[in-house]
Amino acid sequence: MSVTAVIGGQWGDEGKGKIVDLMAETAALVVRFSGGDNAGHTVINPRGEFALHLVPSGIFYPRVLAVIGNGVAINPRVLLDEIAKLKRCGIDTGNLVLSSRAHIIMPYHVLLDGLEEKARGKNAIGTTGRGIGPVFADKIARLGIRVVDLLSPDSFRDRLAPILEQKNALLTRIYCAAPLSFDDVFEEYVQFGRELSPYVRETEVLIDQALEQGKNVLLEGAQGALLDPDFGSYPYVTSSSPLIGGAALGAGIDPRKIKHVIGVYKAYTTRVGGGPMPTELLDETGNLIRERAREYGTTTGRPRRCGWFDAVAGSFACRISGFTGVAITRLDILDAMPKVKICIGYEIDGTRVERFPVGLATLAQCKPIYAEMPGWMSPIAEVRRYEELPREARHFLAELEEAIGRPIVLVSVGARREQTVRIRNLD
Repeated sequence: MSVTAVIGGQWGDEGKGKIVDLMAETAALVVRFSGGDNAGHTVINPRGEFALHLVPSGIFYPRVLAVIGNGVAINPRVLLDEIAKLKRCGIDTGNLVLSSRAHIIMPYHVLLDGLEEKARGKNAIGTTGRGIGPVFADKIARLGIRVVDLLSPDSFRDRLAPILEQKNALLTRIYCAAPLSFDDVFEEYVQFGRELSPYVRETEVLIDQALEQGKNVLLEGAQGALLDPDFGSYPYVTSSSPLIGGAALGAGIDPRKIKHVIGVYKAYTTRVGGGPMPTELLDETGNLIRERAREYGTTTGRPRRCGWFDAVAGSFACRISGFTGVAITRLDILDAMPKVKICIGYEIDGTRVERFPVGLATLAQCKPIYAEMPGWMSPIAEVRRYEELPREARHFLAELEEAIGRPIVLVSVGARREQTVRIRNLD
């Protein structure tokens, strides 16, 4: 029995979907534990190219149980559409299960997300507008509606009535927006409950049973460590914890059973939305990385901000999430770079800083201090053994490994499943 978690080590979009798809081959369960359909994982395998938003990346292995855990916010329409698309592509979704404890994104969450973001003006966070922040706010405020509520129309009616009255007051009196119809919302979501009911289970029980039977469990993260609401660049963060602590809570698993924590990093850095990014490149190099890597959001299509690898932020992410090993993705994107760089420190008012700052204003003042080394200027997409990588690429990886402080176990040199260089075993 082994539990492995795959966690983003940057600001999300690190390529976790490929790593999970690759590692799911030896798992019995793949469990998505946080976020909502604001996250997106692109998976390219022999079945085709897929953009997943809620369905775990293990769905492509029929013998693997793909679990949407209690920590995930569910937009029923998005989930049902995603299931339908997978079926049209010939993917069997009979191995998909959904936690009865997961919270539901309601229409007012989406409306309020957009209205609140607009009201922030120049201080807008850059949310996806999908209701993620409001649904997690309601979860903590005990105003949430869970999957289990949709399965009992009478209980759902009693739960929805006072909540919708409150939300309509907020929509009409604060934002001068039109109220939502109780009957319309109720009927639509009761129907969602009927359609989702075959997938609904007490997923924490399934996970526990698998562990008792000695099976392997893979925990699939969304977003990245630097978007954690406690340890990320607050307030430009997400609304649920993408860290290893969030994995235990969002899957309903004993944290002592987690053996391996794989931190996933791109060979460079990207970010979507607002907030400081010390290594951001607002020049042709940044544009070259973006276009070579097609750095546009899986969920939103927004262009991602691109920059050199930030090892100050990366080593901080490693410490707070307890990475036992590291996977480096998109190394092939740097093939065209005559020079490659790693940020090994920050400078603030002439003083060198090697810790990721707490304050947003301080982070915004950070100027990167780089270690520069020669690029390899040759394609590596067909390389499958570490020794076959160009000497300069191996040197770059060695510098990354030292800067992060954890061993690199996998290197991705392309989007396809087989375009992977395995350096070490997990044990």
